Amino acid sequence: MDHVSLDDMENHPRVATVQKHATAPLNLSDMALNYYELEPGDSFSGGLHTHMNQEEVFLVMEGTATFHTKDDEIEVGANEIVRFAPGEYQEGRNDGDERVRAVAMGAPQEDGETRSALPCQECGAEYHVAEVTADGVELTCPECGNVVEM
Repeated sequence: MDHVSLDDMENHPRVATVQKHATAPLNLSDMALNYYELEPGDSFSGGLHTHMNQEEVFLVMEGTATFHTKDDEIEVGANEIVRFAPGEYQEGRNDGDERVRAVAMGAPQEDGETRSALPCQECGAEYHVAEVTADGVELTCPECGNVVEM
């Protein structure tokens, strides 16, 4: 059995005020697990994206998160759960006035290629391949190789 306390975990804020990665501390091998606290205006990911090999599930414990897809929008409130299939574009945000507390789970742990629904300004390709680096997020166009750093 592995056990951790959220209070003891390091915070890795990027686009959310609180983002704690539980995957490594719990020695998870088949899924990814993250804890979030989103202040108004915060996002789980920072943009419309998809993981080509990973389904994602979000359990909202407090507040209301708004999830946007390419075609729709849904509000997920406290004690509600939403699932996104591999290849399904989504972005979850706190568009409200109260803090959102949520847990995100992804399986399998290796999410494969992550795509951002940001069209290439050089060649017009539909998406960029996203890679999280120590300095932020790097988006590379699969068609022309144009790189955008965020």
